[in-house]
Amino acid sequence: MNRTNTSESDDGVEQRTDGSGTTVSEQTTSADDESTSLLDESFDIDDRSPTGAANTIIEARDVNVFYDDVQALQDVAMAIPEKQVTALIGPSGCGKSTFLRSINRMNDLIDAARVEGELLFDGKNVYDDDVDPVALRRKIGMVFQTPNPFPKSIRDNVAFGLEVQDTDVDVDETVHSALERAALLEEVEDQLDSSGLDLSGGQQQRLCIARAIAPDPDVLLMDEPASALDPIATSKIEDLIEELAEEYTVVIVTHNMQQAARISDKTAVFLTGGELVEFDDTDTIFENPEHDRVEDYITGKFG
Repeated sequence: MNRTNTSESDDGVEQRTDGSGTTVSEQTTSADDESTSLLDESFDIDDRSPTGAANTIIEARDVNVFYDDVQALQDVAMAIPEKQVTALIGPSGCGKSTFLRSINRMNDLIDAARVEGELLFDGKNVYDDDVDPVALRRKIGMVFQTPNPFPKSIRDNVAFGLEVQDTDVDVDETVHSALERAALLEEVEDQLDSSGLDLSGGQQQRLCIARAIAPDPDVLLMDEPASALDPIATSKIEDLIEELAEEYTVVIVTHNMQQAARISDKTAVFLTGGELVEFDDTDTIFENPEHDRVEDYITGKFG
């Protein structure tokens, strides 16, 4: 049985998500046989445009997002490096979650949303007509603010994405591997047939992370994954994020500036009006920001 959660992001936009990290809608709950790759067969890898530095995996080029007539993002441009942690910070309503959802085209499922500009994943604009959004979300997984395990066993929660995608892998081996990488296996190894709903909040969030990484994506998007957790569980999630960055590119939205300073390599500061004001190494953002507005936000003068 699939359980659907409805939540509201810091941008004030309602979204419905299932436990696999994919927004629930009629057109995305299943994929046909042609959805096994990110692109249709007519796409040639040689057609991809270069994206600057060799280690750039996601690049935004003048990205604008509108909800009907309201502009949520304005000309956002940044290059996100692979296998690092990039934090998106800023006051509520500044567009952080909107940008995060744009990366794997989850905004497509909001009728009022419209995206302009280019958003490149591995050099390919994800908004090109030959990109399959469902397949894109297999490459770019997502973990949400509130843990949302299915009313299934721990094993079946992690295996859910593999079964939906009809992945040709050893399911039990992959489940164990994902739980181990999510730093949860030792705690649940003897109770894999127990309900995921019986776990603590922090364990449930790590279960959702295990489910997101089981299909082995390239990028993991996290929308305030520790905001609903206690300090001990938050610390475990932060340690886990740093470990995951050795294998995956992690992009995290957080309201906790100390958290961003602790775990991220790069930090993007969004301010009111959907403007990306500064994007740089985290140490530079927190110790020597270029813009006065960023310094005022970092030091708590507003926000």
